[in-house]
Amino acid sequence: MLKKIVLPDLGEGIDSADVSEILIKPGDTVSVDDIILVLESDKASMEIPSENSGVVKEVFVAMGDEVKTGESLLSIETTSDNKDKPDIQKTEEGPKEVVEKSVKPVEAKQETKPSTDKTFASPGVRRLSRELEIDLSLVGATGEKGRITKEDLHGYIKQKMVQGGSITASSFPKIDFSQWGVVENTPLTKIQKITGERLQQAWQTIPHVTQFDEADISVLNSKRIELKKEGLKKNIKVTFLPFIIKAVVKALKEFPRFNSSLDHLGENLVQKNYFNIGIAVDTPTGLVVPVIKDADNKSVLGLSEELMDISERARTKKLKPEELKGGSFTISSLGGIGGTNFTPIINPPEVAIMGVSKSSWKPLYDYKNKEIIPTFVMPYSLSYDHRVIDGALGASFTTFFSRSLLDVSTFE
Repeated sequence: MLKKIVLPDLGEGIDSADVSEILIKPGDTVSVDDIILVLESDKASMEIPSENSGVVKEVFVAMGDEVKTGESLLSIETTSDNKDKPDIQKTEEGPKEVVEKSVKPVEAKQETKPSTDKTFASPGVRRLSRELEIDLSLVGATGEKGRITKEDLHGYIKQKMVQGGSITASSFPKIDFSQWGVVENTPLTKIQKITGERLQQAWQTIPHVTQFDEADISVLNSKRIELKKEGLKKNIKVTFLPFIIKAVVKALKEFPRFNSSLDHLGENLVQKNYFNIGIAVDTPTGLVVPVIKDADNKSVLGLSEELMDISERARTKKLKPEELKGGSFTISSLGGIGGTNFTPIINPPEVAIMGVSKSSWKPLYDYKNKEIIPTFVMPYSLSYDHRVIDGALGASFTTFFSRSLLDVSTFE
């Protein structure tokens, strides 16, 4: 028996709805309560179940179509008994029974049997999976009767983030650039590939906020000149970076949220009571981030010596694997190269990173004394995970950090 399924009265003054999903196709076998269509209106999302078992013969609607009450949705060839009075239509093959069948819409929250596409989820979950380009067949279901819940989808996303895998598959179109001129292909190094993947994942999965500020480093510079002479006697190069590390550690102790990480489920904040500072180092093969452990227990000269050591070994590929792990906060310094400000990308699983730019002398007006004072100014940026840190806390951190650079005791 061939039965046509039509759109029923949707209620609540809804005369029509858009087809957001079609879960069957001609030739598919459906069972009673299998979801065949998902409709969306400006008031509700509805799943349309089948009230018959059989084989889908024809689908009369397409994705995005607007369908109205009473409109035919599809036809099903079924052998099940039907008490409705059949309509007899003649075809080239002879008489054939056709029954107009109106199905009852199912609200999104109602539990039904799994659909024929082997997945079952509410329209909201399906819509989110479409937006994120996630195949629901890969998501484990914990809901009643095999339904994929919103929590299941979120758990899948978090798991992929922890595993370092890609949530979606993306690729660039293949382009023959040589059609416009001479080109040369240079393979990326392994470090460049790994770094690129990590940075892309961090940028896509962490809600970055970047705070820009400037710090008066006149006091720091005077202290550096003083220690530079002492360092020369021990063949230790004293730069601005060890002073910055000391001020960062002081700020981390004052604002411990910046020295934390989200756990693997993103539900708890893991507070770290150690201060391991990662330092981004540019090498011929790519960017690496060795970690200075227990930076809070080291002097400026001690930090200077260690920075010289890890920077050299980073460039000569002699760092040990454990020296690249365990960081709680990262500093990326471009002060020796140039630039005014930049947006550093957070180094997961950390929640913040500081980017330091080139310092310069500026004439700053001292309102209290009514005079212009030449000031050595360092521009810097602070990127942080907005899930953990809000803007007010970010501004408080940068303000405290800037003040710490003016306090000689910071560098003791």
